[in-house]
Amino acid sequence: MKVEEQFIDDVLSMVPQGPARARIEMDLRGHLAERVEHGHSMEEAIRQFGDPALLAESYLASTPLVSASFWSRALAKLIDIPAIVAVACAIVWSAWTLFGADGQPFFPGILQPGPLVLVICVLTVVTVIPGYFVIAEFLTGQTLGKRVLGLHVVRESGARISLWQSIVRQIPLVGEFFFIDVLFAPFTAKKQRAFELITKTRVVRVEAS
Repeated sequence: MKVEEQFIDDVLSMVPQGPARARIEMDLRGHLAERVEHGHSMEEAIRQFGDPALLAESYLASTPLVSASFWSRALAKLIDIPAIVAVACAIVWSAWTLFGADGQPFFPGILQPGPLVLVICVLTVVTVIPGYFVIAEFLTGQTLGKRVLGLHVVRESGARISLWQSIVRQIPLVGEFFFIDVLFAPFTAKKQRAFELITKTRVVRVEAS
């Protein structure tokens, strides 16, 4: 990969999905080409821009972020429930298909699941809910519900969140104190949950990001 393509990819990797990515990419290519035309090597032009992460945040800082409302976030969670249930059912069905039952009656006409199936079911319940949010928000900044409602999870600077931030955001789900965490959202300036304040993340409207 060319050095300029790698640099542009490094910058864009910090930018959430949306119209800002195309605008930033176009602007970067234009500035790099202009500096090369003025006699700089591509390597020199890139060095003048500095750290890609800081450059991405400087671009994003020029666009104000609009916090998602408490109720839009709640509705997004409700939309996510069928997606979570579908994933959980797919895992349990796969476990049953692969490992089957132990042949003992559970209910009339229904075989009792084998011990490995039961272990997989328990692990599914414990991990699939936080795992769904961790993976979706880290990879795209959106769950299904957030995508439907036009919401996006970002850092306070507007940049993409890291895997660590995505994991820590979901600790209240694992610790079963999510509703306590949520109580902070209506009363904070940026509509942030307690663990969003800790991770310096927030949920914003996509059109503003």
